[in-house]
Formats: sequence, structure tokens, C-alpha cells
Amino acid sequence: MRGRRSLRDFTLLVWLVGAVVIALVHRWVPESTWLMVHLVGLGAITHSVMVWSAHFTAALLKTRPDDKARKVADVRLGLLAVGALAVFVGVPTTQWWLVLIGAVAVSTAVLWHAWTLIRDLKRALPGRFRISIRYYVVAALCVPVGAGFGAALAWGLGDRWHANLLVAHTMTMILGWVGLTLVGTLVTFWPTVLRTRMDDRAERLARQTLPILLGGLAVIIAGSLTGLRPVAAVGIAGYAVGLLWFGRCLVAPTRKRPPREFASASILAACVWACVALVATAVHVWRADDIALATDYPLLAGIWVVGFLLQLVTGALSYLLPSVLGGGPRVVRAGAAYFDRWATARLVVINGGLLLFLLPLPSWVKVTVSSAVLVALALFIPLMVLGIRASVKEKRAAMAGLEPSLPAERPNALTGSGLVAGVAALAVVVSLGFGMDPGAAGIVPPGTTTQAVAPTGETVRVAVTAHDMRFEPASIQVDPGDRVIIELTNLDDTNVHDLMVGDVRSPRLAAGETAELDLGVVGQSIEGWCTVVGHRQMGMTFYVVVGDTAPEPAATPGDGHAAHQPAAGNPEAELGHIVDPVAPELTDETVRRYEFRVTEEPLEVAPGLWQRRWTFNGQSVGPTLRGTVGDTFEITLINDGTMGHSIDFHAGAVAPDAPMRTIAPGESLVYRFTAERAGAWLYHCSTMPMSAHIAAGMHGAVIIEPEDGWPAVDREYVVVQSEVFADDAATADEATEINPDRVLAEQPDRVVFNGIANQYDQRQFEAKVGEKVRFFVVDAGPNRASSFHIVGGQFDTVYREGGYLLRDGEDAFGNTGGGAQVLALQPAEGGFVEITFNEAGHYPVVSHIMVDAERGAHGIVEVTD
Repeated sequence: MRGRRSLRDFTLLVWLVGAVVIALVHRWVPESTWLMVHLVGLGAITHSVMVWSAHFTAALLKTRPDDKARKVADVRLGLLAVGALAVFVGVPTTQWWLVLIGAVAVSTAVLWHAWTLIRDLKRALPGRFRISIRYYVVAALCVPVGAGFGAALAWGLGDRWHANLLVAHTMTMILGWVGLTLVGTLVTFWPTVLRTRMDDRAERLARQTLPILLGGLAVIIAGSLTGLRPVAAVGIAGYAVGLLWFGRCLVAPTRKRPPREFASASILAACVWACVALVATAVHVWRADDIALATDYPLLAGIWVVGFLLQLVTGALSYLLPSVLGGGPRVVRAGAAYFDRWATARLVVINGGLLLFLLPLPSWVKVTVSSAVLVALALFIPLMVLGIRASVKEKRAAMAGLEPSLPAERPNALTGSGLVAGVAALAVVVSLGFGMDPGAAGIVPPGTTTQAVAPTGETVRVAVTAHDMRFEPASIQVDPGDRVIIELTNLDDTNVHDLMVGDVRSPRLAAGETAELDLGVVGQSIEGWCTVVGHRQMGMTFYVVVGDTAPEPAATPGDGHAAHQPAAGNPEAELGHIVDPVAPELTDETVRRYEFRVTEEPLEVAPGLWQRRWTFNGQSVGPTLRGTVGDTFEITLINDGTMGHSIDFHAGAVAPDAPMRTIAPGESLVYRFTAERAGAWLYHCSTMPMSAHIAAGMHGAVIIEPEDGWPAVDREYVVVQSEVFADDAATADEATEINPDRVLAEQPDRVVFNGIANQYDQRQFEAKVGEKVRFFVVDAGPNRASSFHIVGGQFDTVYREGGYLLRDGEDAFGNTGGGAQVLALQPAEGGFVEITFNEAGHYPVVSHIMVDAERGAHGIVEVTD
């Protein structure tokens, strides 16, 4: 029975597998970051804490639960799992009632668990280490408090209260529920894992530490709820002091027998990262404002979850699972052989990868490094299954009287070869990341910046900074034959920059990074510039003047476009993807959460014409959002691109400083606003040059209805007009980025509806005779106006910029029987028209600026009987 009971907790395995799956498909899952964190914290960790604190309590009190007690424990764990599942479903779907039910279920299960521990403690005979059980009880009492904070967060609050509750919730659950349980367990568990004698002071220090930790936690909660962030940071520091005070009893066992297996090394690494996370959290809570605190919290969550929680649970289970099966040392050795497999390499990849991820590296490097960390962590799951199977098999062999399968001496699992393998694996994934973005590594085609000239033997070294879309200094003067070395530093807080001079190019530098460009011996003047799209046009040019000769302007891909014919494409080609123009339905929730991921990828912009687009969520036009006046919108913007990006929602009236700021690759922010006025609103990237970012695809529509709604119609479509500036590219492999020179020259190659020219000629809008159809129209620009018209039709309702110009044929002055032929919009304006078709047929939809209709702002409504 002992062995089988240890195998009952496959719920843990389900939560861990779920976290891995979400990590793999996170781009397509709403609230994926939140889900990953809580699948680990609320799912795997909470389950493990309940199971193993009960196990340690029974061991310390020398009690043995009977079958009835085990069945009751299973009911508690089932209630916990159901509650956690309700939360996991409720938050991404914004069903607050489901979140509340889940929070109550989780709290009930944990409080029930605490009551059981108190009962067992009272019934047991006096003994040592009862302080550990008191830690478990107090930790359990933190759960309903933290769950209450979490449920309030899910309800949706303003920035101030959201930030306050975020700190209170995370610190209560991590430092209260997990932290107190860990300290109470390490009293006896740490020397047991190391297989050495404990420090004689351990029990006494544990008693002294508990009030310090509780005091620190109380200060954190009080400071958070009152908005006194420095007070909360002081509370975190006080908690850290308590940990240091207790930690003295862990030093002697560690010195006596340093970690030799994966279990002890992983637990030690978790404790180190917990200290790092405490310091980082205290600094962040002290310094950040409301929006920055919430926006940057996912990075702290990564340290807590990957560095602390996952390494703690995998390390603890690597020791506990083989041990509790019973059967003696040979059974433990058989299971541990799997848990220790590739121990050093896994630890190096996890901890080294997390450290690399926290450094200011290019976004693709972060992607490859985080993927390696995920693989190293996920390996625990199959190794756990294989280890348990090996232990069971060895136990059966022992019962049958067979010889042990492994020698009695347990080898050191932490090896030099494993260290080399782990470092090599990290080197490979870092190289792969740079290989996916050669520009970030400064890789350029071979060439030379020099002209044949006799070297002078002099080396000119100059420091150049990039900031505010300028290089400083903007030029240097040298003698012919001088060797020139440029030390480039990016002082911009958000934008990445580089510098190409001739054929020598620096890596793309994040904020604060520095690179060196060795131009070699120069014989002629050279122009350089930042190669990030649009930055050169914004003024980021740099000149190396040799002698008194000014450099000739260097050629760029867009030069000569005044004589360039519009990109041809292939009008007969069939589009591979068409954006669904049907307006999203209005749902009941009042707090609307979305995740926008910035990507840069090749997409069709016209039949037979491709361009490397900058997107929100990978489509030619951003997703359409819809809500009602009074609704709160919360958009998490994640920059998976290679340059700085941002977002600006015209539907919300907010100070732009924080929510509309440009974020660097790999960063994220949370944009919150409450819809206060009805209309069809534009959103777009506001990073400079804004014209290029909008034209490259970073725009979309937000529909806000009045509180009493708009009249119901039979069909609704959304049309966002914009301009495309593309080079000829017939395939995805040939696709190039937007040419900002042509944007400035206002020479669009296409004018499009929903990001793709003529797509609704191929897949037409649909309507039936007699139906009333509403078209929402937003002009994203960046430069051209729209004159929305349906050939053969007349509009009986026109709504523009927040108000009706015509409503069912009645104008603002009460005149009736009127109609309209166009909805005229300037860039960034929006509205809608309504039309009823009286006859079947095919009705062209155009911008009546006819040259734009001929450029692609064209579609067809197919009307059937």
C-alpha cells in the first residue's frame, strides 16, 4: 500500500504536462503567460505542498493514516484539482463567477488540510520538530487570503488597485504558502537529502524565524494594499532577513556533504534563485509606478517560477518519489539513477539559460534559450515516469530474491562531462538564435569600406552614441590611410539601433549595449546609417569624412523609386489567406482581456505580391475588438519582433507616457483603458517613424457601442483601409520590409481593405435581398483619405466619428427621406454605414478615390435572393 499511495498523485503530472503544452502553443492561447505560471504555482506546487506536508507531518508525529484518512485526503485533493481547473478556465475566458467558485474550492481544500494537521498535532504525543507542522498550518492559512486577492484581480480593477493587489497576491502565495512550507520542511529535509547530520540549532532557529517571516509578510500585504510601495519593499527585506537568520542552520550540512545528486543540487539552486527573486521584487516594487509594476511583473514571475518553484518541486520529488516506495536502498538507487540522468547538463541549461534570458540579448536568442530551458525542465516528466517504473521493478526483484541491478555505491551525479555538455548546449542555442537574426550579430555580406591607400599607421578611435533618432557625433573627420574604430553605444531606453558604415555593420544593440566597428584603413569618405527600418529616414545617419571630401550618398533599396512602377504582383493569382471581415459579436463581459503579439513575418498583400509585414498576432490587419461604453479593456502587448514597437488605442483616453511607450524586443506591457465614448476607433503602433509602422500592418479597429447598443441588423462587416508600400516579391522568401522612403514620398503600391488588396473580389461579402447590412469602416492611413462607396447602393444610415449624420433616412435637423452615397473619412477616422439591397446581384465595394480603388481598395458584395 505504501508504494501505491505514492503513485496516486498523477494530478501533479497533469499540471506539469499542461504547463509544457501551453509553453509550446502559447502564441495561440489567451493569457498564456498567466496560465503557465498558475499551472505550475496553483496546480503542481499547491498539490505537492498538500501531499508532502501531510507526508512529513505523519513522519514527524509518527502516525500512520488509515484507509479512511487516505480516502478523505483524496477527496481534498480532488476538490483542490476541481477548484484549480475552474480558475484556469475562468480567467482566460473572463468568467469571474467561475474564478470565484475556483478560489473558494481551493481555499476550502487547503483549510480542510490545515484543520487535519492541527487535529493530528493535538492527538500526537510530544516530540521534536513540531514547529515544522506549525509552519504548514500557518502557510495554509495564507491561501484563502491570497486566493481572495487573486479573485479581486480577475474581477478587473483600475491600474492602482491592480498593481497593489498583484503584489499582495503573489507575495502571499509565494512567500506565505510556498515559502513558509519550504522553511518548515528544510529543518529536517535538507540534511536528509544530503545524507548528513543536521545542525543542532535547526529547531531553535526555526522557532525564532517564524514570527520574523510572518511579520515581514504582514508588512508586505499592508504596504501593498495601502499603496505604500516602499513599505512593501521593506517587508520583503524583512522576510529576507528571516530567511538569512534561519539559513544559518543549513550551512553546516552543506559544507559537510555538498550536493552530489540532482535532487540536492536542484533544491540548492532553487533557494539561490529565491534570494535573487526577493531582491529583484523588492527593487521593482519600490521603484516602479502602477503601470510599469504590472507590465514588468512577468519577468519577475519567470524568475520565481523557473528559478525557484520548478527547480524546487523537481528537486524535492527526485528525492522523495524513489524513497517513499519502500524496499530499501536498492529500490532508491534504481529510481534515483533515472532522476539523476544528465543531472549536470540539465542544471546548467536551466540555470545558465535563465541567466542568459535575463540579459539584454536579441529576441531570437531569448527564444532559443528559453526553448532549451523548457526542454531541460520537461525532461523531468519522462525521467520521473521511468524512475518510478524502475523503482517498482527493483522492488519486485528484491521480493523475488534477485540480485540488485545496480552497485551499492551511488556515483556522483554531478560530473565535469555534464558541465561541458550543458555549456555546449547553451552555446549551440545561442548561436542558433543569432543565426535566426544575423543582423543582431552584425553579420553582413563580405566587402570592404576602404579604397586603396597607403596606411598612415594612425588609429582613430571614436565613441558614438545612438539616441533620440540621432548619432552623436553625427560625423568624424580623418586623414586618408587612417584606421577607424567606432565604439557604438545605444542610449535609447526602448529602441534597438545598429550602424552600418560601408559593408561593416554592428549588431543590433538593445538599451545600454555597446559594440565595436573596425572600419579598417579608410581611403574615401563613407556614409553610414542605422539599418532598422525607418531610422535612417528619421535622421540616423553618420559620416566618415576622409580629408576634405564629403561622402557621396550611399544607395539604398528604395532609391530611384520616383521612376519605379508600382509592384506588379499577379492579379490572376489566388490568395492563400483571406481576412474574415465579419464583425465580432458583442459579448457580455465587462472586463475584456486580449494578448497582442508583435511578429514580423512574410504575408500576402495582394494576389502574387508578398511583403515582410509587422503585425499584431500574425495577420495583415490587427484583430477587431468590440465592447460597450463602460467596459474595461486590458491588452497585454508582447514584442516578439526584432525592433521596438508600441500600441495606441484611440478608444481609450489615457496619458500616453507609459502605456504607449515603445518596448524593446522580448519585452511586454499591459495597456488598460475604460471605454467612455462610442464609435469605430483606430489602434496602431505609435513607434517612430509612425507612418512606416502603420503602413507595415500595425493597425486595427475597436468598436465601442453605446450603453443601450446600436439597433440590430442582419449582418455586420469590418473594413479597415490602409496603404501598402512593397517591392516586387512573388514569394514569401523574396519578401522585403516596407520601404520608408516611398512612405515619405506618399507613393503607395496598393491601397487595401483589411491588409490585402482585392481579397474581397476573390471571397466576396455576402448578403440577401431585404437584409440590412452594417459596414464598420476605419481609415488607418497612414496618409490617404477614404471615400467608402458601394456601387449600385445607397446608405440610409451614416455614422461618423461618434455621431449620426443620417439615421434611417433622417438627418440631424429632422429632415426625412434622405440618403448617402459615401462615408468620407480622413486618416484615423471611423464610422459605419447601413444599407439594404433591393435586388440580387454583385455590388462593387470601393474607395471612391478611384485611383485607390484601382490600387486594390475594391471588393464585391454578392447579394442573393
